[in-house]
Amino acid sequence: MTKILYVEDNEDNIYMLSRRLKRKGFEVLIAGDGVAGVDTARREQPALILMDLSLPKMDGWEATRQLKAAEETKAIPIIALSAHALEGEREKAMEAGCNDFDTKPVEFTRLMAKIEGFLKTGEAP
Repeated sequence: MTKILYVEDNEDNIYMLSRRLKRKGFEVLIAGDGVAGVDTARREQPALILMDLSLPKMDGWEATRQLKAAEETKAIPIIALSAHALEGEREKAMEAGCNDFDTKPVEFTRLMAKIEGFLKTGEAP
């Protein structure tokens, strides 16, 4: 079963998205803050990470930078998720090392296309 790590601190978001991903056949790992996200990624080696950018303890930008700097996690695709669709937010996420960006609330069909693209080819569709 393909592992996806979802780094998110909002319980409602966790419930909604993880339930839908599980129905699609994914094993969903949850980390509630950036520090736990980095630790879980290193330990579990997921196929893909969904990274909220606004997190306690360590924000998603710093967590992404740490994951992309580490040899054992740098190849894992990271899709940033943010409720802030402000101009420059996508660029900032990409500069931190994210492979793609999506806004919350998540449009599941669009997000699934991105996830499947990364899992099949290593690139966003």
